[in-house]
Amino acid sequence: MRLTIEQLNTLDRAGFTRLIGPVFEHSPWIAESTWPQRPFATVEQLHAALCQTVRAASPEQKLALIRAHPDLVGRAALAGTLTRESTGEQASAGLNALSPEEIALFQKQNAAYRAKFDFPFVICARLNKTEAILTGFEKRLQNSPAQEMQTALEEIFKIAELRLRDLTQP
Repeated sequence: MRLTIEQLNTLDRAGFTRLIGPVFEHSPWIAESTWPQRPFATVEQLHAALCQTVRAASPEQKLALIRAHPDLVGRAALAGTLTRESTGEQASAGLNALSPEEIALFQKQNAAYRAKFDFPFVICARLNKTEAILTGFEKRLQNSPAQEMQTALEEIFKIAELRLRDLTQP
């Protein structure tokens, strides 16, 4: 069931957190912390408020948010234990139909990325395809840890916007 912004504004804290919480992977604290700012005039305003909650969070909270994301074509994906949202997002990028060689390449890139940054490579899979994601690994491995943390958060904001739009009616 998709709700209007008006309906979202009437939800109590628990209901709002239950519905909006999954917009940020395994991080319902963002929705819960944003709830008191209601009412939101638009979905865009709600998204901006959620992102501002993340921007105002501690470095540890931001790192935990990034680390809540699964590796692309990682163990969880291969085992079928991703969230419903992540499963659909990875499939939209074609990551559910890779050859064994491509899977091995993703695992190699994931390992290199984690070794450098100590968190998973996060990219908005719905806005990319397999080749673009692999190119993203190569390019982003050149970033500093601070640059990459910011890039990962910006990608998370894109993911959250698409997930929020999936939950709401215009």
